[in-house]
Amino acid sequence: MQQRKSTVARPTGTDGSDFSYRMVVDSRYTKVTQGKSRLRPLILLQALIYVIGLSCAFLTTTKKDERNTLAIASAAIGFVSSLIGELGCRRSRVNLLRLYTAASTVVMVLSVFCAVRSRLTIEERNSSGTTAKLELVGFICAQLGAVVQILAILVTGSLVNNMSPPTKTA
Repeated sequence: MQQRKSTVARPTGTDGSDFSYRMVVDSRYTKVTQGKSRLRPLILLQALIYVIGLSCAFLTTTKKDERNTLAIASAAIGFVSSLIGELGCRRSRVNLLRLYTAASTVVMVLSVFCAVRSRLTIEERNSSGTTAKLELVGFICAQLGAVVQILAILVTGSLVNNMSPPTKTA
């Protein structure tokens, strides 16, 4: 590579005196970038919680019991909503992020309901030690998922507000 020649004069306008005319990045674009970097780990954590909940729902089923279809369906739909959220985050699609927020909130309410119901009926069923431990893991995952969901709602709401174009006042 050639080095710059020190004898060549600096072009006009690049000596730093033109700082007031330079373009500045709008603060909402930096907020969008920060929001995306905060939302991605939350979506990944939610997907992990849904996978753990799905595996616990399958593993706690015994041969004489019927499957907990509500827990299985909510975990599966929650995983799909996490994929929608990741897609909306990558492509900056406000509608997908809103769909992700709504779907994951409904799924989290259903997951907490299923976990509480299974904890309340655990004494009635005389579950084995392994099944009781798996149901406890599912209960803890549902509670942790509720906390992560609250954080995801806050971050997604802020991200959607910054992604939406500002309204022009007359």
